[in-house]
Parts: sequence; C-alpha cells; structure tokens
Amino acid sequence: MEVGDALATILKGSGLGHKLTPSGAYLIVDAQDQSTGDVATARAVAPTQDTTATQAAPEEPAPDIVVIGTAGAGTRRQDAAFAVTTIDSTMAQRLGTASTAEVLRAVPGVSTESSGGKTGANIFVRGYPSGGDAEYVTFQTQGVPFFPPPTLSFLENTQLIRIDETIQRVEAVRGGTGALFSNGQPGLTVNLVQREGKQTPAGLLKLSGTDFGEFRVDSYVSGPINDSTTYMVGGYYSTSRGIRDAQFEAERGGQITGNIRHDFDKGSILLFGRYLDDRGQWLLPIPVVQDGDKIREYPGFDAGTGTLVGRDTRISVRNDGSRVDLADGRSAKTYNLGGNFDYELGSGITVRDRGSWMEGDADTIGLVPGGTPPITAAAYAAGKGGTIGSLTYATGGAAASPNTAVVEAGLWSVEKHIQAFVNDFALEWKSGGNTLTGGVYYTRYKSRDRWNLGNSMLLTAEPNARRLNLTLADGRIVTRDGFSGGSTFKVNARYTGEDVAGYAVDELQITDKLRIDGGVRYQHHSVDGTLENLAGTVPAAGADGNPLTLYDNGDAQLNGTFRTIRYRGDAWSWTGGVNYDLTRQIGAFVRYSRGNSFPFFDNLRDGIDVAPQVDSYEGGVKVSAGIANLYATLFHNTFDGLATTVITSGAPIASIGGAKATGVEFEGQLRPFAGFTLSGSATYLDAKYRDFFTDGGLTDLTGNRVQRQPKWQWRVTPAYDLELGGDTKAGVYATIGYVGDRFSDVQNAQVLPGYYKLDAGATLDLTPQIQFQVIGDNLTDEIGLTEGNPRTLGSQGSGTILARPIVGRSIRFAAAFKF
Repeated sequence: MEVGDALATILKGSGLGHKLTPSGAYLIVDAQDQSTGDVATARAVAPTQDTTATQAAPEEPAPDIVVIGTAGAGTRRQDAAFAVTTIDSTMAQRLGTASTAEVLRAVPGVSTESSGGKTGANIFVRGYPSGGDAEYVTFQTQGVPFFPPPTLSFLENTQLIRIDETIQRVEAVRGGTGALFSNGQPGLTVNLVQREGKQTPAGLLKLSGTDFGEFRVDSYVSGPINDSTTYMVGGYYSTSRGIRDAQFEAERGGQITGNIRHDFDKGSILLFGRYLDDRGQWLLPIPVVQDGDKIREYPGFDAGTGTLVGRDTRISVRNDGSRVDLADGRSAKTYNLGGNFDYELGSGITVRDRGSWMEGDADTIGLVPGGTPPITAAAYAAGKGGTIGSLTYATGGAAASPNTAVVEAGLWSVEKHIQAFVNDFALEWKSGGNTLTGGVYYTRYKSRDRWNLGNSMLLTAEPNARRLNLTLADGRIVTRDGFSGGSTFKVNARYTGEDVAGYAVDELQITDKLRIDGGVRYQHHSVDGTLENLAGTVPAAGADGNPLTLYDNGDAQLNGTFRTIRYRGDAWSWTGGVNYDLTRQIGAFVRYSRGNSFPFFDNLRDGIDVAPQVDSYEGGVKVSAGIANLYATLFHNTFDGLATTVITSGAPIASIGGAKATGVEFEGQLRPFAGFTLSGSATYLDAKYRDFFTDGGLTDLTGNRVQRQPKWQWRVTPAYDLELGGDTKAGVYATIGYVGDRFSDVQNAQVLPGYYKLDAGATLDLTPQIQFQVIGDNLTDEIGLTEGNPRTLGSQGSGTILARPIVGRSIRFAAAFKF
C-alpha cells in the first residue's frame, strides 16, 4: 500500500488523521485539524522510519492545497507550475486586516491601496496597467466568482464580501492557468475558502475594540447534523465613527455566512449562503504638504485621522432636489447563494459543478475634493472675478474671515443594483499519470446604474469641514446652502453582460519528477445596455433662470432620450507549463500563457471597445525544507489593447495603448529554531507604457512608468511563540513594510514618495479556549501617500496638495473564546 493509504487504514476509527508536510514527513493529528493546518500537537513520522522509534518534532505547516487555477480538485503548492500564495486564518489574524483587500498585503506582486476605507480598494497586479479599482483581480468564494466583472466604475469585488472568522484560508493565484478557468482572469484570482463543520462540534465568540471607538463581535458555530452531514454558520457585526472621525456613525454593518456539506460514498455536495449589509466611509484625498519626497501634515489637519466629512456636511439637498446622507458611505447589501457538487462516476471520471447567484445593492456616496488645494476665501472670490461681499457659515449664519482657508469638494453618489448568476461545470478523467479536464463556464450579470457626480460645496479646509455661503460684492451669489455648483456628469443606465466559455486542460505526470500541462479556452463575451442621454445644452442661467445665482448655472441634465450599446466579442486563451522536482524539497517551473479581458459596461458607455490581451512568461524555484519554505518567481508580461480611465472635472477621460512589465517576486518563511519564524515577501517591478496615448491620442506616454505601482516593495515579519507552562502560550510579532515611490498619474507628474510602515502585535492563550490579542497598526504614525489627486491632470506642484494618506496609528484589542 501507499504510505498515505496505509496510515488511513491504521488510523480509521481512532479520531486521528494524517497530513503530508512539505518536507515529506507525515503528521499524525486530530482528525478535525486535518484541513485547517492548525496543528496543536503532532509527531513527525518519516515514511521510511519505524514509527516506534520516532520522537516529537517541531511543528511544520500543512501543505497548501490550491483549488483555484488548477484542474480538478486542486494541487499541492509545491507541485504547482505557477505562483500561488495561501494565507491561513492565523496569518490573516496577525495581519490585523481592517478590509478584505488588506489581506493581499502578504501576496508578492500585488499592490494594495486600502487607504480609501474598508471597501472600495485599488488593487494592482504585476504591472497590469489600470487607473484604479481592481480591474485584473477576481474574488471567489468556494472556487466560484460571486460577481464576474472584476471592476465596474466605483465597484470592485472587495466591496461585496468581508473576511471574518468564517474564512478558513485565502488562496491567491497570480497569472498561471487562471486565464483558462472560471472567468478567465489573467491577473490575480483570489479564493476565500469557508470553514466547514466537522464531526466534533466547535465554535468561537470574539469581541474586539479599538482606541478610536470601534466595537466588533465575530462568531461561528459548527458541527455534525448526522454521520455524513455537517454545518457551519457565523459572521460579524461592527460599528464605529471611523478612524477618520466623521462625527457620526460612519461605519456600521455585518455579514452572516453559513454552509452545509453532505458526503456521499463517491462524492459530496456543499451548499452555502451569505448575507452582507455593511457600509463604511469613503476616504478621499485631504490636504497635505509635499516638499520633494517629504510629506508633512497640513496645519491643523491630522494626516492619519482627519477627514473633511462631518456633522455639517452629513446631510445635504442638491440642486436637483435629491437628498444625500454621507452616512450611507460606500456600502453593500447583497444576498449570495451557491453550491459545489463533486461525484465520481467511475472509470476514473469525476463530475464537478460550481454555481453561485448574487443580487443586491452596492452604492458609493462620498465628499470628493476638487482639483484645487486650499486657498483663502479672498483668493477663491478673486477666482470668480470679484471680491467678497459676504462670507458666512451655512449653519448658524455667523460671519467668516476672508482669510479663512477654503476648499471645494463634490457630493458624489453612484447607486448600483447588481445581479449575477455563475456556473462552472467540468468533467475530469484520470488515467495513470494523466488528468484531462474539460468544462463549460457560463455567467449572466446585470447592473442598474444611477450616477450624479459634481455638486461641489465650498468648505473650510479643516477636519470635519463646515459649509460656507459666499456672495460677491457685485451681487452675484456663489453658493446656496454651501453648494457652489451642480451636477457635472449623470448616468441613468441598465446593462446586461453574458459570457460563455469552454476549456480543456491536460496534466501529464511523465516521470516522478517531471509534469507538464497545457490547455485552451474559448470565450464569447456579449454586452447590451440602455443609457439615457445627457442634454446637449443646458440653461446658462440655471434652473432658476437667474444668471446671478452661480451655483446652478450649467448643471448637467439627462434629456429623456435613450441610446443603446451592443458588443459581441470572442477570444482564445491558452497556456503551457512544466514543473520539475529536482528533489522532493526543491522544484522549478516555467510557464507561458495568453490571457484576455473584455470591455465592460463603463468602457462601452464611453465608446471604448478595446479588448485587453496579455502574454505572460514566468518561471520559478520552490524550496520546502524542514526549516524553510522559499519561493522565487521571475515574470515578464506584455499588454495590448489597454484602456485606463480617470474622472476629471466630473467626466471620464481615457488613455489607450499597451505596456510591458518585468519583475521578480520573493516569498518565504524561515524556522531556524523552535517557536521562531521569519516570514516575508518582496517584489521588484519594472513596468512601462508602450504605444500608450492620452488626450484623445495627442500625447504619447511611451516609456512612462505604469501608474501607482512601485519598483520595490517588501515586508518582513518576525514572530516568536513560546510555551508558558501548562496550556498557556504567548506570541509576539511585528511587520515592517516598505512601498517605493510611484506616480499617481499616467503622465508621471504626481510623485508619491516611498514610505515605511510598522505594525506589531501579541497574543496570549490562557487556555486552548481563551485567547487575548492586541494589534498595533502604523505604530510610527507614518504619512504614506497611496493616491495623489486623480481629479487633477499633471503635477500639483510643491507645497499644499490634495492626496490620500494611509490611516494613522491605531490599536485593536480582542478577546476570543473557543468552544
């Protein structure tokens, strides 16, 4: 018998199981810990040794099983011919992630900007050019995308799901075979794997709070329904005014997740459901001072905790009569149901099906600064061609000084009602060392959009800004209730997208050490939409017919007529890879892949129908030894048919062309002695535009660095865990990270200086059931910019600018009880 089969036979009915470690040893563990990797006590059993002579050995991590980006039921990370990172629940906990996107900080080759709040992150991958959001990132749960478009304007996948204690691990595949499976993502595919119930009941209750007033409760329970069926249900609820204190409850909501698994003799079915109702403040640029590569606070405005949003700006009525509440923030209220089905038909044939349905609302409401940094009210009036007649606070009516620093910010709202159905059906045939998989992927998704951008307000340039009313000396009325302008861009649209794809992948184990794989995918993409037209002309004197009331002159209006969009396109993708194991602990791989993307709703609305094409070349070395796991990957990507869009002066402006990127990723963990680990990752990236044009094709940006992605970034995490006697344990850890300088814009005019960030934490396990934790984020209160002012083209110059820094220092405390 094979060693694994023999151990399974010996241990049957004992309550014990086994795991194969990356070093080739077998761990004998509690059966309920087999899939979690949380090994409390174990013995290392070398396959060639007499088990009666074994001795206790240091704990080793369980092998990482990747179930995305691979054919069939998955593969061990050491055997994968592509770059993959897995993050278990313990690592995610130590990262202290405040948002779903932040967990990707541990993934090399990925740049994550979560400074915009706990939702609505910008995520960039391996030099793939993008203007923001997460165009080349797909999120899945249980191996199926819950909303297939990676990005729509003001909506990316992390807005639609949260990481909580119901998540067992996160798998992130970069490049590789991702272009063939699921929705054919050539960039980054992230799978959130849920906890599942075991035959032994288990649960957790966790309470946490922060020094800025957040309160959160997490919990789950799991266990058996019968001998073949288990369940898990859990979630979280949190509330706070936000680390950037909005003076009202700007962060509130939660998520409930549940699943039921039933095992057959030759297969299984997993049904899962998730309800999310959560909102958070949309964090946007604030005033800071830039002197070359040095960033400091704008006087009176804390760079880590300040925000323009406050009580005085929370509720407003725009020129068109619509009421807006900033407490609604960037939110999602969605329902998601899905299932996995696996069944062995016999003769080496297995059928697999992954399905998901989701529907709900995903809205974005925020106070968006304009293009001009703070100036005095007198200078603002001069810009209107006059002098101050009266300047008062909109609330209370008290007079304000002409020397008051002021800034304009727009009240933007983007409302989306979305739907998505996804199904991925596959047949797998195994014969000897060959695994052949063929499948059909189908999805249909919709978005109902209502946008209202612009609506600028005149505000004091201070935290929790106050609205100002201004009348010029010549009688012109600049503001109404603080509003200095109306809508600059509106959208009323309905979109429907449909994708049908067929794929086939073959994996062949030629020898014990050599494995090759190759596959193809054909995808057809269609989009239909109906959009209301903007009025070609609007009353110059505004809706009230009075040219002296400047606040409503020239407001954008929808005219009641409609146009349609229709797109049909298709493309072939393919890949080939080779994996060679020099020894059981050392392996290497090479891969080439051709991937494609298609224009989504917003591109087509703006008349952009280019279909991005990506050619990827990658090779790597993998080392899994007793004291170390090390991975190094070299990659080169070329891009054609790219479209990058920014919204400037309230309307989209596109840049179109190509790019290329070359880089290397490092990732690993060292375990030099018991209790101590040193984990880290690093990325070097040289990504530049080529044949890339903006300004309607007038400006060639060839040679410019791809925006918002640094040449260098790295993070290192030393951790030490020790036994204090009995069941009491403690652990301490710290992470220092570095993000190199970047450019905020495609013109390479807005420089974002590099910065360091220090986080640290400690845990205390009083018993196996009771744990305490403290996590410190940004302990040095670093001012690190992740975004300049995307509403401004070109340089903002030196001195006071508008930019978005990372949030300031915060401390989180948590207490958990496991049962």
